[in-house]
Amino acid sequence: MDVGITARLERISTGGRYLVVPMDHGITLGPVKGLVDLETTVNAITRGGADAVLTQKGVARRVHPKKNGKGYIVHLNGSTVIGPDSNDKRLTGSVEEALRVGADAVSFHMNVGSEFEPDQMTQLGELTEKAHRFGLPVLAMNYARGQDIDSQDAENLAHAVRLAEELGADVVKTSYTGEAETFERVCEATRLPVVIAGGSRGTDRQTIEMVRGAMDGGAAGVSMGRSIFQHDDPEAITRAVSAVIHRDADTETALHEAGLGLEA
Repeated sequence: MDVGITARLERISTGGRYLVVPMDHGITLGPVKGLVDLETTVNAITRGGADAVLTQKGVARRVHPKKNGKGYIVHLNGSTVIGPDSNDKRLTGSVEEALRVGADAVSFHMNVGSEFEPDQMTQLGELTEKAHRFGLPVLAMNYARGQDIDSQDAENLAHAVRLAEELGADVVKTSYTGEAETFERVCEATRLPVVIAGGSRGTDRQTIEMVRGAMDGGAAGVSMGRSIFQHDDPEAITRAVSAVIHRDADTETALHEAGLGLEA
């Protein structure tokens, strides 16, 4: 692996494990809780143990002063929930722009199984080639999404993560199957580090149990947005997630140490 890619992967991880907090949802969802005062949220989650923050390029100037020396990833496509089809992710930036705003890596969302898969596959392949020319790692967010597609099926997700590797990505994000045993199949499908998405926010216990299950199934960490940045105490929930990822804590220990152990 190129020395630049290796060096930058180390900036967005700790010991090969990843706690990334994507906050690019301002495009998708609008100015929701946790993203209006972006600076305060970034400060809290990076104090809490996040390895990297991920946003769209336009808010980079709001991220850097508050990220406490942690990594920064720029996301390069997007869509809105009020548009004609949220699976139709369109390009929002370039490798050069990401570098200009101080990115340590770039990310790209692909919906495997959707009608937009062909174009997104081409774009991801072109992105990895261009990013690697600059020694810039690529986080591929590859989901199984489309008509009649089971988005949590282990075989579908295994195909999605393998596709990311085949196209040249360095890290791949996908959905969690719901249990460690089936998620093993997903992680075995690729040599890339696999991180899980957080999805819609549940209880603190549900969040930490999901992270624990994913790690037991072979995950290298999480790329978790709403469950963290929309939390009433983003720093505390980040600490709990970090305890599982970086210290291999069990659910009870992680919740207790973060002061979240009383929630059912």
